[in-house]
Amino acid sequence: MTPLRHPYLDHPAPLPFAHRGGTADGLENTAAAFRRAAAAGYRYFETDVHTTADGRLVAFHDATLDRVTDASGRIRDLPWAAVRQARVAGKEPLPLFADLLDEFPEARWNVDVKAESALLPLLALIRRTGAWDRVCVGSFTEARVARAQRLAGPRLATSYGVRGVLGLRLRSLGIPAALRAGAVAAQVPERQGVIPVVDRRFVREAHARGLQVHVWTVNDPERMNALLDLGVDGIMTDHLETLRRVLTDRGLWV
Repeated sequence: MTPLRHPYLDHPAPLPFAHRGGTADGLENTAAAFRRAAAAGYRYFETDVHTTADGRLVAFHDATLDRVTDASGRIRDLPWAAVRQARVAGKEPLPLFADLLDEFPEARWNVDVKAESALLPLLALIRRTGAWDRVCVGSFTEARVARAQRLAGPRLATSYGVRGVLGLRLRSLGIPAALRAGAVAAQVPERQGVIPVVDRRFVREAHARGLQVHVWTVNDPERMNALLDLGVDGIMTDHLETLRRVLTDRGLWV
């Protein structure tokens, strides 16, 4: 099967993703982190979205502010006026995803929709800004990305959720399983606990279905090289310089 080439995937080499902008300095999912990634030459960024109590779409991983900011509380229970006062690592504010789209017009975003309430605002933002070629929507919840695809149609790039990844893994082992049509990528961990997910059979099955394989979150250069040897199509990392060096040494940094 010819790989499905949604414009989001237009890149002549394996995709290097800055996971949450690169978290090594503790400023994950902040404009400062994404600026650093852009300065390092990255154009594919991974982030997450939640909505505030008044419906603002915030780029942030956790459901609560407690772990990485100097504030506390569930984002969905707080108005944007309160959330915007929080500082990641005591330094950087949480960004609205709309502001990130605007500040980084050349970037392409892999967006993990962390809450059902964030799905419609995200699709509305993509529609309003015409960012169809710049965003791939993912979620652990298969029903959520399936709903996104139904609402937006083939112009929206989506990845598989957990159920889709499981189905693809089963098929790679010769076990029949149903799979959602229309996804452009399987975005997966290298392993789930002690169970391997990504091996040559998995990559072969994905490619046979026209799917790219993007692996998260890989910070060790030996693992990066091993995955590239298997033929994966993208790697998400916290350690931007490490992945750039690995791809450069292989002649794959573009």
